[in-house]
Amino acid sequence: MSISLSSLILLPIWINMSQIQQGGPDEKEKTTALKDLLSRIDLDELMKKDEPPLDFPDTLEGFEYAFNEKGQLRHIKTGEPFVFNYREDLHRWNQKRYEALGEIITKYVYDLLEKDCNLKKIFIPVDATESEPKSFIFMSEDALTNPQKLMVLIHGSGVVRAGQWARKLIINEDLDSGTQIPFIKRAMDEGYGVIVLNPNENCIEVEKPKTHVQSSSDSSDEPVEKRERKDKVSKETKKRRDFYEKYRNPQREKEMMQLYIRENGSPEEHTVYVWDHFIAKSAAENVFFVAHSYGGLAFVELMIQREADVKSKVTAVALTDSVHNVWHQEAGKTIREWMRENCCNWVSSSEPLDTSVESMLPDCPRVSAGTDRHELTSWKSLPSIFRFFTEASEAKTSSLRLAGTRRSHRLKPEEL
Repeated sequence: MSISLSSLILLPIWINMSQIQQGGPDEKEKTTALKDLLSRIDLDELMKKDEPPLDFPDTLEGFEYAFNEKGQLRHIKTGEPFVFNYREDLHRWNQKRYEALGEIITKYVYDLLEKDCNLKKIFIPVDATESEPKSFIFMSEDALTNPQKLMVLIHGSGVVRAGQWARKLIINEDLDSGTQIPFIKRAMDEGYGVIVLNPNENCIEVEKPKTHVQSSSDSSDEPVEKRERKDKVSKETKKRRDFYEKYRNPQREKEMMQLYIRENGSPEEHTVYVWDHFIAKSAAENVFFVAHSYGGLAFVELMIQREADVKSKVTAVALTDSVHNVWHQEAGKTIREWMRENCCNWVSSSEPLDTSVESMLPDCPRVSAGTDRHELTSWKSLPSIFRFFTEASEAKTSSLRLAGTRRSHRLKPEEL
């Protein structure tokens, strides 16, 4: 007969309860405390006590992985792809390992943006003091001075950071499908300036300071007996909490607190901030956005807050499986009309690339991204997006030319 680890842990408590229940009425309080403890114990959490330490490498080499010439993550010794279930029956430990690798991937992509794509890291807020929390974006050298074209990239929600579309694609497939680098390189080859937003970098995490709990005995106004009784209760409560915590969190992970970045505390705030301080000040005649998933929602929020400015500066917007909702976000009629003319949403669909897909919302056309996988929609629609931008730019140029011709015909000879 096999006995589970959790049963062995709980057995002394059950025995203790049985002995207490055989005692007198004075033991009822102890019984209640033990029942409360049992009700709060999570058996899955109990199993943590058998986990190896949550101590992982901080480099790809430490994990014994590297990206090959095809941009695929492979084990240095075996050449095999990344294995999530490194230790059987330890899902939480495996997940923590995956997250640790993900943080390394984020820094690796940042490094590629600077060294491989020649982008500059720009810290924000622009007027931040040395001690306050900061975020950053990436820009090409000509992002603010290119007179013709500027491309702005916004990723979705979650763990992804600047330069990424999907972390799991980077880890399990390759850098091309999971990062924004193919967009950045092609944009720069075609004469665009580039700005890469970082909308999920909203705060920094620091270890929560240990707070000193003042003993009730410090209160001199209370009678001695009352203070002693409260101290005894406090000590018993702490003893029970420590007993439970020993099983609940055997790894003793640090308790963290978040310090939010000024004016960049959410993806929506970040997008508006970068617009006000960078995009709106750029020299480009044509600004183009590529926004994936929640990035589409952030763009619509930007339109709601800066409608006139966006309309005057943005030529076209490519959304990829955007989760925006013009009704819930209360986008006005003029915004919806502009989106119908200037936006296109490449959505996950089993239909061939660029096939029209029916939309339930009165905002912008929806076409297939040529894949039914949400995370792949940006990568799969890349060639169509650049073609869409070229056509939009040419249409705008033709429209301006036509408007200029009409104006010249209306002028009197002495005005020419």
